[in-house]
Amino acid sequence: MSILSDRWIREAAAATGMIEPFVENQRRDGCISYGLSSYGYDARVADEFKIFTNVDSAVVDPKDFAANSFVDRKTDVCIIPPNSFALARTVEYFRIPRDVLVICLGKSTYARCGIIVNVTPLEPGWEGHVTLEFSNTTPLPARIYANEGACQFLFLKGNEPCETSYADRAGKYMGQRGVTLPKL
Repeated sequence: MSILSDRWIREAAAATGMIEPFVENQRRDGCISYGLSSYGYDARVADEFKIFTNVDSAVVDPKDFAANSFVDRKTDVCIIPPNSFALARTVEYFRIPRDVLVICLGKSTYARCGIIVNVTPLEPGWEGHVTLEFSNTTPLPARIYANEGACQFLFLKGNEPCETSYADRAGKYMGQRGVTLPKL
């Protein structure tokens, strides 16, 4: 596997719509940076958030997810309570080629504030908005800024196309739009 360059990412975005909307240059003026970087793409977080709360004493169960475990907010700045987390999504819609695996890492600006961004790998053939999980590991409230950089995606090319892609096996998160909750 080799990591793919800015040139490859730009060409794939233009030819196949791999990332839409696509920001060709890194933007950073007064915001947390986003857009194309040397060997990756810094995606933005949209303004839709699901903030977890214990108001109703719900149990977080990935097999039986309770809608009352979170509150929905559409906002430019999301406040995550201390030692809590929120779900969000990327502004960008991704279409992953059959011979590419995408790994996500959080932005250092958030990491240095005790905010961890978690995303599972984007598998070959998957497409959709990426659901992001922001964990506030601090004892203080934390801010997440909508329409600014949230995480960096690294594109790894396999030695050959996979036999069975995420699309081939009709993965449960295929084509997701918006913030997507756990599915069984």
